[in-house]
Amino acid sequence: MQRRDFLKKAGGTSLALGAGTVGIKTVRADTTYQWKMVTAWPKNFPGLGTGANRLAELIGEMSGGRIRVKVYGAGELVPAFEVFDAVAQGTAEMGHGTAFYWKGKNEATQFFTAVPFGMTAQEMNGWFYHGGGLALWTELYAQFGLVPAPAGNGGVQMGGWFNKEIKSVADLAGLKMRIPGLGGEVLKRAGGTPVNLPGGELFTALESGAIDATEWIGPYNDLAFGLYKAARYYYYPGFHEPGGTLEAIINQAAFEALPADLQSIVLNACKVLNQDLLAEYTARNPVALQTLLEKHGVAMRRYPDDVLIKLHRLSREVVSELAEKDEFSRKIYTSFRQFLDQSQAWSNLSELAYLQARNLG
Repeated sequence: MQRRDFLKKAGGTSLALGAGTVGIKTVRADTTYQWKMVTAWPKNFPGLGTGANRLAELIGEMSGGRIRVKVYGAGELVPAFEVFDAVAQGTAEMGHGTAFYWKGKNEATQFFTAVPFGMTAQEMNGWFYHGGGLALWTELYAQFGLVPAPAGNGGVQMGGWFNKEIKSVADLAGLKMRIPGLGGEVLKRAGGTPVNLPGGELFTALESGAIDATEWIGPYNDLAFGLYKAARYYYYPGFHEPGGTLEAIINQAAFEALPADLQSIVLNACKVLNQDLLAEYTARNPVALQTLLEKHGVAMRRYPDDVLIKLHRLSREVVSELAEKDEFSRKIYTSFRQFLDQSQAWSNLSELAYLQARNLG
């Protein structure tokens, strides 16, 4: 009883039962935090939007309700491409998007979404968690007052939807295509015109002829947007995004105001979603592809080898030039390249060799 009375009197100090300490600031265990999450995706859009919802739910459940996150889809609180600024400025405590959308802030952000002909989702996760990639990402975002975390991946994407067949590199000349990030720069060097549009505008732009082609993610999301109604040809493989990482971005001040246990919960909730979304896409893409082919009669095509070889060469040029932008970009590129080289040797010996063997049957 005496101990309880003492702790009650000391309720405002770090002696208080269940209190946590952040620096010299003490936060009671019964303190609750009301957060807003803004996203780059249409509200409740399968995979992307529902993934953001799931992240908010995970944070709430894992924290026992101590953090409550309200999710806003693109355009509800801020437009899709203003998520980064909204979180940096504190309009929202958290965002869900993808890093290459913010290349206007720093071109090196693109390394943390996808590099054309680069690493797969599994390899990206290896780099982030065990190869120094996340530490570099964190260092880059710190200058904007943000904390990043991997928060989903769609795996190898499809190459996109086209209103004409791509039979040679010449067919890319003059092509106006929605394709963001480094993939867009590769298309530009091949003679095309890259356009960056948020997901919610793709169907209208493609149907109206404002663009000639678009990539999005893969069958699961492409079916949901009805892109098969606006273009006939569906190309693969998605050379531009072999493992497109989605991100959670957290306002650094809001994050540091949390006690240590809640900081850990937020970051680990992101980790759970990062794995779960990849599993969801792995499960949903094959079913959606079958629907596109068998129900909607989509004409699926593979990029010709000479097109892929040309795009691969251009990709190396684009990425190496990005690496020379500044010292920190070089640092990121060096880390990325070293991890890719070592993981590629193992992936070829393990997964690629196994898949080739499996296909023999």
